[in-house]
Amino acid sequence: MITALYADKNGEIFDAPGYQAAGRLGTEYLALKPDDLIRLPEGAELMFLPARDALYLAGGVSKKMKGRLAVAAMLPVGYTRTLLPAYARRPDAPQLPLFGYTAAALFNDEIYVAAVRTADNAKWHPYRYNTPDLKKRVAQVKRDLPNNRLVEHLANCSLTWHCCTAQNLFYRRWEAGIPVSPACNANCLGCISLQPAECCPAPQSRIAFAPTAEEIAAIGLYHLTNAPEPIISFGQGCEGEPSLAAGAIAAGIRLIRSKTDRGQININTNAGFTEGIKAIVDAGLNSMRVSIISALPATYQAYYQPGYSLEHVRQSIAYAKQHGVYVSLNMLLFPGLNDRPEEQAAWLDFLGDTGVDMIQLRNLNFDPDAFLAAMPVGGQPGGVRNFLKEIMEKFPAIKLGSFTEKI
Repeated sequence: MITALYADKNGEIFDAPGYQAAGRLGTEYLALKPDDLIRLPEGAELMFLPARDALYLAGGVSKKMKGRLAVAAMLPVGYTRTLLPAYARRPDAPQLPLFGYTAAALFNDEIYVAAVRTADNAKWHPYRYNTPDLKKRVAQVKRDLPNNRLVEHLANCSLTWHCCTAQNLFYRRWEAGIPVSPACNANCLGCISLQPAECCPAPQSRIAFAPTAEEIAAIGLYHLTNAPEPIISFGQGCEGEPSLAAGAIAAGIRLIRSKTDRGQININTNAGFTEGIKAIVDAGLNSMRVSIISALPATYQAYYQPGYSLEHVRQSIAYAKQHGVYVSLNMLLFPGLNDRPEEQAAWLDFLGDTGVDMIQLRNLNFDPDAFLAAMPVGGQPGGVRNFLKEIMEKFPAIKLGSFTEKI
């Protein structure tokens, strides 16, 4: 038997011998099977879910462990969850913070989770970040680039919010983020830098100023000319939509490229502001990662609540592809949504029409109940593993992964 886990009122986690562990796909509860599970990855964390009773299965029926809190895992980047944790929400339960809650259980005397590995996360492993020398590294870059507001902002992101992409600037390696836009043209349910007061708190603060092209170029040149496998990326978790700052970004890119052709310039974007994307592409963009949760307009609208349409996203991708930009989708994945039959059919059409190069999978960080309540009602989901298998079979040239890679 795969054994259920629970937590006591103090948050200490136990297994429940004789209780069959369950997972959740959309609104349906399923018995966890060995094929669903992998060992708890290094860097993953277990947590209890407040005011939510743990569930188990008996005779195919879900039952509460009254007074025992449900347990979930939070996975490191590079692992994609396939099932949600099973729990019964109490009437007074608060909305959950913005994490990617994953089913976990005891199997063969070890903790296992319902997930698949979708990328090698060697560069993003936690042991490479938040090292004892980080403060000294931050101080050195501040000396190298004095009076640059972006350096000060990224220093705070590194030391306060522990953002790995920000820290890479100070470690002088790989992909470094350059946030640019305090404004956004969407109102995403799962926005990690701005949430309404009545919702769950955002895990980090949004940039409060609009950097100049010169500030952007100074950091871009510093990183691209010194770092191994260098990438600079616009569009970070601490900002809104970067294409709304297209003027500054495009001018910054031109300043950078007037002095070096080394490295890769990337943008993480919702791609809804097509004119802005065109200006950035024309300036010399190398790669673009487009955040997207669905290829169906109704579902897309329900999540992003945007001031643009999904058709604008298609137009932006088409323009980027026509001009030689490597295009990835940042696919927000939620077990029980993307794998619905109507969603899957729309995805296959979208992938065929746009010709994107890569899909980067991201676990959607949101309270499962609140999320499903905001989404359109749909068909019976077929499972994340089957969904990914169908994509790989239909589009073998599309790379599946979790990170922006050097092209």
